[in-house]
Amino acid sequence: MRLRQIEGLDQRYRSGTESFYLTGLQALVKLLLLQSESDARAGLATAGFVSGYRGSPLAGLDRELWRAKPFLEQARIHFQPGLNEDLAATSIWGTQQVNLFPGGRYDGVFGLWYGKGPGVDRSGDVFKHANTAGTARHGGVLVVAGDDHICKSSTLPHQSEYSFMDARIPVLNPSDLGDLLELGLKGYALSRYSGCWIALKLTEEHADAAQTVRIPDIPRIVLPEFRLPSGGVHIRWPDAPVDQEIRLHNHKIPAALAFTRANGLNRLAMDSPNPRLGIVSAGKAYLDVRQALDELGIDRRRASHLGIRVFKVGMSWPLEREQLGEFASGIEEVLVIEEKRGVIEDQLKQQLYNRNGAERPRIIGKHDEHGNAFMSAVDEFTPASVAAAIARRLLRLVPDEAVSLYADITGSD
Repeated sequence: MRLRQIEGLDQRYRSGTESFYLTGLQALVKLLLLQSESDARAGLATAGFVSGYRGSPLAGLDRELWRAKPFLEQARIHFQPGLNEDLAATSIWGTQQVNLFPGGRYDGVFGLWYGKGPGVDRSGDVFKHANTAGTARHGGVLVVAGDDHICKSSTLPHQSEYSFMDARIPVLNPSDLGDLLELGLKGYALSRYSGCWIALKLTEEHADAAQTVRIPDIPRIVLPEFRLPSGGVHIRWPDAPVDQEIRLHNHKIPAALAFTRANGLNRLAMDSPNPRLGIVSAGKAYLDVRQALDELGIDRRRASHLGIRVFKVGMSWPLEREQLGEFASGIEEVLVIEEKRGVIEDQLKQQLYNRNGAERPRIIGKHDEHGNAFMSAVDEFTPASVAAAIARRLLRLVPDEAVSLYADITGSD
């Protein structure tokens, strides 16, 4: 039995772009190996370092890392569980400093921290200091946060975005396991380009998922036309704290936004020549949107006819302004569908506020235009609840064509 398990792992973790059946936790291991392969193709001699603290929904990640130890060692990736979350984060911070001193054996070390929501909270001090200090040019850090939205195995439901926003750490929000691999690889490139630590938000749906995933080609990274400061954006020594803050706010975050535009982290998923309703979503909620549209009988052709645009957000903070502005152009109403507190919604309102009345769409999210509760900040979303929300907004915008959709999804006459 043990031999068959190893053989199965060998199939999943070998190089190539075939399709494999992976769990969410195995996809994280595969991501590390893909990053090592990407560096080797680029002629870089890098190593990897993983540390964190177990806790649902990432409770089994350490087991998968131990099982994959022969493959990780071959790729020069070392796994060291943390005594706690903040000591693990401090260890990751240290990997970005190896080239500040003579004697480094590698061009850089890419790091991966993991922990559940409360571990994100307790590691805030390290995250702030390390992100402000920056990453190494050929290093990079992903911070994998396991958020338990529905309190499946926690003392409280948890949402980590606001902790990362406080630390000025950009947040990637994958929808499924294929998305996790693609955004993870682009996340490492983003971390190296911008000098920021990068959060990768996972929920119990990702961690508990098991699906056939086509292993992506190593993505072609586009370096945007963006003027970086003369001294760069990466970690250095000595480095005054005020200089670090100026670099983070004035250069590193804008560089992350420029990278997002150039590399398609956010994208238009459905379009219409005469748009009326724009739907913006991210992560697991985006899959709920797509399933809800299917259940409403809205394919691309019918969405085009009804005036529906759908925008998929891959980096939920900071929200890239130019692409969202183009998406919202000419739209009467934007419906933001995101679980828990509004992250995308609040940014979108801020970005569109100064447009004149004719160009500023109505934004519906946690509340409707009358201030009434609309998309819950506490309930779990389902395709059915999302379909009902979409149908209610269509009923207002295109009543003649939407009334049948609303009746079908609500069971009313």
